[in-house]
Amino acid sequence: MPSLPQAWQSWITENLARGCAPAEMAQVMVRDGKFEATLARAAIEEARRTGFAHLAPAPAPQPLPEIDTSANILRVPDREVEILISLRTPRVVLLGGLLSDEECNDLIAYGQTRLERSPVVSDADGKTQVHAHRTSRGAMMQRGETELVRRIEARLAAVTRWPVENGEGLQMLQYEKGNEYRPHYDWFDASLPGPRKHLERGGQRVGTIVMYLSDVEAGGGTSFPNIGLTVQPKKGSAVFFANTDAYRVPDQKTLHAGEPVERGVKYIATKWLRERAYV
Repeated sequence: MPSLPQAWQSWITENLARGCAPAEMAQVMVRDGKFEATLARAAIEEARRTGFAHLAPAPAPQPLPEIDTSANILRVPDREVEILISLRTPRVVLLGGLLSDEECNDLIAYGQTRLERSPVVSDADGKTQVHAHRTSRGAMMQRGETELVRRIEARLAAVTRWPVENGEGLQMLQYEKGNEYRPHYDWFDASLPGPRKHLERGGQRVGTIVMYLSDVEAGGGTSFPNIGLTVQPKKGSAVFFANTDAYRVPDQKTLHAGEPVERGVKYIATKWLRERAYV
């Protein structure tokens, strides 16, 4: 097996013999062994070929949400969107002018009336709970609940080439001075009981779109600590990132945070894209 310590080679052999899913094994190797996902998959596949030829074929790559960055302007049915930054690994795309000023203002006004302290998902039981790592306030919206929401969701589907029904509802968030969301992942860890419950409703979160609804005087950036990137809020722009690879192995490089707001108020709307229809 390529470039793996003997202990991990034995681990792969033993877990294949037990009938463990290769995708879940690769996830554990990336998380616990700190291996690159490509190396983990290659090692598992080699073990399957050499010692486990009787097993079913390895899973094929699956589609992912993707943004066409071949040109500097992306034309969708109702808008022209700028491609400002494009990273391949991890897949991160910064979009300019995704929303108009009026759409940003209307979405803020619509969500403002029902803001509540933002929760996080418990690893133990999957329930949402308030946590010190996340100090914003937010409002959850049902998919397609207003004409404005439907218009934005249709645009996001066109931009990412991913079905509307494969998305969770929009979540609008308000960050005042000092509010933050400390480093976290958006993908669900299938080894933990709480996140496993959320996987039942539409599978893995394969992509995230953070839309900036306001400018911020200082602070409030979306940072990716593992790759040294920080995206500063700009009204109407958005950042997209893929949370997994095509084999549904979570990408450790997508660790991200909402940096503390230093001056001003930050409003964003987040859209999580699932691997299949979200119900």
